[in-house]
Amino acid sequence: MAEKKLMQADDLFHISSISDPRFSPDGSEALFIRTEMDKEKNTYVSNLYHWDRATNKTGAWTHGKDRVSGIQWAPNGEEFLFLSTRNEKNQVFLMSKNGGEAKQITDEEKGVNNAIFSPDGKKVIYHVSADKEEYKNDDEKAEEKDEKDLPKPKVIERMKYKADSVGLLEESFQQVKLVNLEDEKVETLLSGKQNFNVLDWIPNGQSFFYVTDEEVDQDFNFNMNLYRYDLDSKQSSLIETEDGYVSGLRVSPDGKQLLFVEMGRTYENATHTELYHYDLETGIKTCLTEGLDAPVGDFVVADIQQQPVLQLVVWASNRDFYFPVSTQGNIVLYYGNVDGELYPALQDDFHIYGFDVNGENQQALLTISTPTSPSELYSLDIPSGELTQVTHFHQSFLENTEVVKPEAISYTSKDDWTVHGWFMKPAGYEEGKKYPMIVNIHGGPHAFYANTFFHEMQLLAAKGYAVLYVNPRGSHSYSQEFVDAVRGDYGNGDYEDIMNGVDYITNRYDWIDQERLGVTGGSYGGFMTNWIVGHTNRFKAAVTQRSISNWISFRGVSDIGYYFSDWQIQAEFSDVEKLWKHSPIAYVDKMETPLLIIHNENDFRCPIEQAEQLFVALKYRQQKTKFVRFPEADHNLSRTGKPNLRLERLNHIVGWFDEHLA
Repeated sequence: MAEKKLMQADDLFHISSISDPRFSPDGSEALFIRTEMDKEKNTYVSNLYHWDRATNKTGAWTHGKDRVSGIQWAPNGEEFLFLSTRNEKNQVFLMSKNGGEAKQITDEEKGVNNAIFSPDGKKVIYHVSADKEEYKNDDEKAEEKDEKDLPKPKVIERMKYKADSVGLLEESFQQVKLVNLEDEKVETLLSGKQNFNVLDWIPNGQSFFYVTDEEVDQDFNFNMNLYRYDLDSKQSSLIETEDGYVSGLRVSPDGKQLLFVEMGRTYENATHTELYHYDLETGIKTCLTEGLDAPVGDFVVADIQQQPVLQLVVWASNRDFYFPVSTQGNIVLYYGNVDGELYPALQDDFHIYGFDVNGENQQALLTISTPTSPSELYSLDIPSGELTQVTHFHQSFLENTEVVKPEAISYTSKDDWTVHGWFMKPAGYEEGKKYPMIVNIHGGPHAFYANTFFHEMQLLAAKGYAVLYVNPRGSHSYSQEFVDAVRGDYGNGDYEDIMNGVDYITNRYDWIDQERLGVTGGSYGGFMTNWIVGHTNRFKAAVTQRSISNWISFRGVSDIGYYFSDWQIQAEFSDVEKLWKHSPIAYVDKMETPLLIIHNENDFRCPIEQAEQLFVALKYRQQKTKFVRFPEADHNLSRTGKPNLRLERLNHIVGWFDEHLA
């Protein structure tokens, strides 16, 4: 057998992402999406794939160089819709399962966000964005038309005026439209100075459910109300929910019950998401997951999943349903019923990031990633629990590339809490040799590392580094107390959790060279990297990415800063002392570790001025540092950025550690 090659940065081009499986109504076939990097065009392309239940075979149904998303079968199972960027803006396309060219059924100037068949399959409801301009009178529009070729200043009147990955926001609102497939007439159902989002139809097609943020002060509104809209009367009726967000709503097959996920505001953005049942006849709402103490959904940090679509709940009958739960470093599939019974239907050391269920056939399709397999489609026979791999897109890649299997670890930290994580030996590890180690810290902080494939970790191991990555307090997939514990305490218990992990693993493995330790992380992980090098000289090199260095300025420059600081640091703008206390730059005089600063020029989440401040402060003190700025990149460079820049980022990280730890 030929010797396997080591993982390389450009192996990203050999990794595809399988997502969004959807059964046909009769369960005899399904569609899913495969997304790959296009090296020549320096972008991502995705195509529709088909699975046949009788033969268990798959094949591509589209072969384009654009992006597709939003698969939905028509109720008759003979055709399906999807969104595509083949004409630049996302539009809705309709295609027969028997082949032929896809038909474009929308032509919206700003594109379409989402589309859903009506229960009779004769209409499609969809979302579009409408600028504030559309609500101006004719005189205002005429005056602006005359001046359209001239540069104009941006007039800003609210704090939510920019967004990461979008840029400066034109004030706009999401409308709901309905297109009749027979005569192609389009009707606007919901519009106004608020954002509407349709979730699901009642099976008889007479009404649907939607959420909206209402016409209120958007700067201080963190709530979506749930409504039922009647098509005949064109009236909406409110369904009472907790203050916060409702998502993933699904109507039972008989149209009498709802299941949906709520994220309340008890712990702000650290609050666990819960699954609720609502009886439409009695109006009684019941929390079904109160006893789980784990969030519903997927909060995993990873770098290879593209366009993941995870349904939050799927009915299998009028009584039974399935939903995903983040628990103990995994995303698993739970079974539930309306009588309150809940238990894991499929659990293992893996990351389920997409699924669908056909109740009649008692079968599920799932997209799963494991620590040693990037992404494949699987079939689950529910009665027997037998899980079968359907696709083998990465078989050749894995057969020819050395992949290191992470070791799950746990240790005791501050407050006698147990902290979980993973440890990877260097690829090609040899007994008797000393190896450097890199600690990698996730962002969020309310996200988590999981039993999922992580190309970046595999690359570091391939370059000869041991790799440690853990879930400190503040991470999801554990108790509500654990995920909330970081708020108001940044740099204390979370810092100890990480450093205790370093102690645990270096005491366990004496082959780790404690004179060659490195640390890196992005976003919150970048904050923590900055914090660590300001509080210990234990690490000989560090790489901080898209980080926070100064909470005082962050509050005013980040797209989320004014409320994130309130929620996370628990300090108002006037509490400069507390904001400074938790700012890594306050400890710059103690920073002696060689620090590479990586930041993205279009990052509106953690704006680049955070890096600029830190770089200048370190250079002023004549400390060893380097600043790498990435153009045309936002906060998500490491996950969804332009392929060439993702490779450049990885090469800079490895190069810095090679320079200082080799």
